[in-house]
Amino acid sequence: MTDLPDVDALLDELGFDADESVLTRRQAQVLALRERGIAQQAIADELGTSRANVSSVESSARENVKKATETVAFAEALQAPVRITVEARTDLYDVPGRVFTACDEADVKVNRTAPELMKLVADEAGDAIQGREVKRDIIVGVTSEGRVRVRTA
Repeated sequence: MTDLPDVDALLDELGFDADESVLTRRQAQVLALRERGIAQQAIADELGTSRANVSSVESSARENVKKATETVAFAEALQAPVRITVEARTDLYDVPGRVFTACDEADVKVNRTAPELMKLVADEAGDAIQGREVKRDIIVGVTSEGRVRVRTA
């Protein structure tokens, strides 16, 4: 065995609850160690399994996290008092003004500057934005707390 952090104590410290999580306990263990820079082989040795199995568990865990994140974004978009569709061929530089106008009309405060909002939209929209151009329709929602969520339409 290698000298790794006590992964079960770490999960307890982080408040992991397998009954409430989309991750299995094993997935949470692997992610907790990988996020601390531990190599897959060292994790495999510690958990008494193969590196290929650790790789598979990590891949499944990351996919589950991605799906959970998308589900939360969808739920927040449903509840967002501000929701605008930004059509393909829109200039990214036009997006902040549209978001700020919609937020003003809904009396919702956005705690981001125009450049911050453009970066967030570009980052979260992924390949739906190329350079300054929106290539596929995106939906920008803003919650009543001012959290901005971006989804592809």
